[in-house]
Amino acid sequence: MTKILIVEDEPNMRLGLKDNLEFEGYNIEIAENGEDGLNKILDNNYDLIILDVMMPKMSGFDVCRNARKSGVTTPIILLTAKGEEIDKVLGLELGADDYVTKPFSVRELIARVKAILRRSENILSAESKLIKIGKLEVDFNGYIAVSGKKDVQMSHKEFEILHYLWKKRNTTVSRDDLLTEIWGYDETPTTRTVDNFILKLRQKIESDPKHSKIILTVHGVGYKMVL
Repeated sequence: MTKILIVEDEPNMRLGLKDNLEFEGYNIEIAENGEDGLNKILDNNYDLIILDVMMPKMSGFDVCRNARKSGVTTPIILLTAKGEEIDKVLGLELGADDYVTKPFSVRELIARVKAILRRSENILSAESKLIKIGKLEVDFNGYIAVSGKKDVQMSHKEFEILHYLWKKRNTTVSRDDLLTEIWGYDETPTTRTVDNFILKLRQKIESDPKHSKIILTVHGVGYKMVL
């Protein structure tokens, strides 16, 4: 069942959207403020996010910005009472897929939801490719990892690190390279953070994580994926 997150602080609007979308057959989760919404987005996989802009604790713009910065590719529809062109441009530049100005008809929103979901399904069916990495089969486009017939839960950071190592496979990648490519310059994680993520990935990929044969340690430098 298609899973949609609604991030909206107005109770009546939140309930109305939830009821109408559930009537259409979607599985709906809700968050009552931006901070809670971002936490849900980063900790779960959704097919679509409906995100109000004006909210307490964190605006929808900031939620969208942080979600995209963290590697979340889930389609986002922004809802706002503002109608100025500059706000629409800002929302789209931050990575939103669509923008609906309040007041709007529920029928219009549902039509946009269906259109975006249909487009996303077409993209995934055209581009998705399962890549075998150790015990895992990974679809980087769809953020999907499978071991045998079981889904394997992975964070977006784990997907990003694994994808980068795969793109650079059979060559050595330094810890500093990973910090720059995955975390960027706006955050200040340490090389120990990288090591912890590599440890988690080895536990999901390797048959024997203590004697890794896929993600090798290059002492004093970083790591190498051997495939």
